[in-house]
Amino acid sequence: MAGVSNAPFRLVCREAGAGLLTSEEIDARALVMGNAKTETLARHLPEERPLVMQLLGNDADVLAEAARRLEAAGADGIDLNMGCPVAKIVAKGQGAALMRDPFAAAIIFRTLRKAVSVPLSIKIRGGWDDRALNAVDISRLAEAEGVNAITVHPRTRSQQFTGRAPWDIIAAVVAAVRVPVIGNGDVRSVDDARAMLAATGCAAVMIGRGALGRPWVFSGRDVSRDERAALIRGHTALICEHLPERLALVQLKKHLAWYSEGLPNAARTRPALFAARAADEVSTLFWTLW
Repeated sequence: MAGVSNAPFRLVCREAGAGLLTSEEIDARALVMGNAKTETLARHLPEERPLVMQLLGNDADVLAEAARRLEAAGADGIDLNMGCPVAKIVAKGQGAALMRDPFAAAIIFRTLRKAVSVPLSIKIRGGWDDRALNAVDISRLAEAEGVNAITVHPRTRSQQFTGRAPWDIIAAVVAAVRVPVIGNGDVRSVDDARAMLAATGCAAVMIGRGALGRPWVFSGRDVSRDERAALIRGHTALICEHLPERLALVQLKKHLAWYSEGLPNAARTRPALFAARAADEVSTLFWTLW
């Protein structure tokens, strides 16, 4: 959800019914070094709380310092990203690559747990590949080191986001630990969420990509066309209010393209939408489809 789960989108998801919100991944080292873009990424609005801030990194001490700073800035929880499959991330030993070294991961859990007083969680995958399905082992280690909750995306890193998410891995983690387990993967509707809860016994469901273009998925009910339009208008207003003009234009194009899925003539209009040079132009193009 990097480049997507910013404050405007999080606020729209909250308005639609989402409970606990999570930031996009924040590079721990960049935050500690005072990188301006990363500091902007780490900012949040009071109305987003409760909000968990997610950290990316592989150095226990750097992660701990970043976590302390986020807690001081108001984070209600800290989450360690152990699931990002992107090549440039895992090449640095971060994200899903942390699952390849359980000993190093345990040191990170212990160091983070000592660094902050807010709840600490991790987000993991089923494993690195089909030969290393170690979600259960990592979860047991995390619980032993004081981690308070575990989110499981059951695909392996090698799968990326392809194929069906094997929910049985989530169920196996639920059976292996006593801390709350949050299920993730292939949830695009309320029915999907209920099915995951029933199939795995997980305590809650995390929805990421399934909310793109449909934040009303969090409502738990059928949402009328007028209600959807109101959410979209609210989202575009938040983007323009809270993001710099250049970034706002990029975000409008991304999100309105997702909102246009399934609308008549959307495929033909998207090239013009992405070529637009101003926020008003993007919005006008979208609402001609609606």
